Amino acid sequence: MKRVLITGASSGIGFQLARDYAAEGWMVIACGRDREKLQQLHSYATDIALCVFDITDLAETREALRGKSAELVILCAGTCEYLDHGVVDAEKVHRVMSTNFSGPINCLDALLPQLPAGSRVALVGSTASLVPLPRAEAYGASKAALAYFARSLAQDLTRQQIHISLVLPGFVDTPLTARNDFAMPMKISVKQASDFIRHGLARGKREVIFPPLFALILRLTARLPQSWQRLLTQQIAR
Repeated sequence: MKRVLITGASSGIGFQLARDYAAEGWMVIACGRDREKLQQLHSYATDIALCVFDITDLAETREALRGKSAELVILCAGTCEYLDHGVVDAEKVHRVMSTNFSGPINCLDALLPQLPAGSRVALVGSTASLVPLPRAEAYGASKAALAYFARSLAQDLTRQQIHISLVLPGFVDTPLTARNDFAMPMKISVKQASDFIRHGLARGKREVIFPPLFALILRLTARLPQSWQRLLTQQIAR
C-alpha cells in the first residue's frame, strides 16, 4: 500500500487531502497540532494514522517523524497574519515565518534521511509569492522563501532521486481564508484544491499552480514593471 504523509491535516486543504488519499486506498499519516480535529478524519477512514506534534519545534518534529517514511510527503501546514497600515509587527512576522517556512524545513530535516529513492515531497506555498500584495508582507515573504528553498532543493536532491514539487494555490475556501476581510477573486473549494494537487503530483509536476486563470493573471502581472504591479494590486487587500 502506498503511503502519504500530510502536515496541516487537521483542517483546510490538508484535511481534504487526507480524506481523498484515504479514499483512493493510500495509507495516510495525518499530522497536525490538534488531536481532536485530526480524530475527525476517522469518520471518513478509520485506518488513517494520526501524528500529533508542532512543526515549529524542531526537537518535537524530529521525535514525532522518526520512522515515518512515505513515498509521498505533502507539507501543507500554514498560517496567515496581515500587517496593517505599513506597521511592521515583528512578532507577527516571526510567527508566520516560523509556521510557513521554518516548520516545513524542520519536517524536511526529519524526513529526508528516511525517504526511499523515487519519493516525492510537495511543499505548499502560495500564488501570493508571485507578486507583492498589500498587507501580505509576512505571508508573502514566508511563501516566497519556501518557493526559493523548494526550487533550490530540487536541484540538490537529483542524485538521491528525491523529487520536489512546489504547490502554489490561489484563494481556497478554508477556515484560514474565512477570516479575510476582502474579496478573494476566483476562490475555489478545498475539494477543487485537493483535486488540482493530487492530479498534479500524480503526473510528477514540479510546480502545481492553480486555479489556472488566476495563476496566469498573476504570472503576467509579475512580468510588469513594479509601478504597474502596484496599480493592479493595491486594491486587493483593503
